[in-house]
Amino acid sequence: MKVIDMHCDTISRLLNLQDEGSKETLRQNTGHLDLLRMKQGDYLLQNFALFVELDRDQDPWERVCRLYRLYREELKKNSDLIAPVLRFSDIEKNRSEGKLSAMLTVEEGAVCGGDIQKLRQLYDMGVRMLTLTWNFPNELGYPNFDRELGKHARESQSAFEAYFHTPDEKNGLTGRGREFVAEMEKLGMIPDVSHLSDAGFYDVLEVTKKPFVASHSDARAVSPCVRNLTDDMIRKLAERGGVMGLNYCADFLEEVPFGEKNPGTIEAVVRHARYIADVGGIEVIGLGSDFDGIDTHEELPGVQSMEKLWCALQRAGFTEEQLDKIFYENVLRVYHDTLN
Repeated sequence: MKVIDMHCDTISRLLNLQDEGSKETLRQNTGHLDLLRMKQGDYLLQNFALFVELDRDQDPWERVCRLYRLYREELKKNSDLIAPVLRFSDIEKNRSEGKLSAMLTVEEGAVCGGDIQKLRQLYDMGVRMLTLTWNFPNELGYPNFDRELGKHARESQSAFEAYFHTPDEKNGLTGRGREFVAEMEKLGMIPDVSHLSDAGFYDVLEVTKKPFVASHSDARAVSPCVRNLTDDMIRKLAERGGVMGLNYCADFLEEVPFGEKNPGTIEAVVRHARYIADVGGIEVIGLGSDFDGIDTHEELPGVQSMEKLWCALQRAGFTEEQLDKIFYENVLRVYHDTLN
């Protein structure tokens, strides 16, 4: 059982902890993901996001550079276990040497401040995927969740439903956002439409020719949260040869009565996988855990749980060949088709 996971926020979690005086490291920690557990779980590749939160980080570029320095330090300290991926051939090279692969991504296009030179600098730093927005509008486009509009979403059921169920079908990529996406495709950096508005998804589809991804998004028809993809988006992504990563965030997987805690179930992940396969085909499904960026899923509390997920999907009727596609082959295909 090989595993490729398109999204985690572990580097951001570790930097936050270090700022508080913690000694936790990438090799071993108390979060959802560390290298020792990944090695034991037969991981092939993990995407590590440098996540920047605009309402907390006053200088987004400075923050992403701090995160990058920590990422580089951790890879250097753990070079016996993991090595970076800059081109597709690095994945097989690392595998042949018995090492995990690390792909660097950025979650929040605003770190560039609309400057394409900074985008190119990110590429030179090793970034191979960019989530165009998080939950704030930026120079590149608009999200489906707007953090400012959602400040009071948990105060009442009506406010919650308005925020979680109302997609932005009007505001998509800006003109600069279109320029960025076109430049990303030239560079060999994959556009990631998770968090992006519905209108933005179709703008990316229009601007690009190669596959792109929704690194950590589920199916909206199964759970109506606007962070999930519609049936039409799933089909369009599949037709382009892209992949969407199953996100283990309990609130994206299924809704519970307002005000109740949502612990998360494996059955909900299985429902999304089955539905996506029926709508877009097995080739459009990957994994995008969102580990260390979400509340702990009680039945999938970390990387040590991937065999449990495999078995649940197998019991639901997925064949071993199909599971290999979901767990790593589909994402590997996208990387082969997009990385220069």
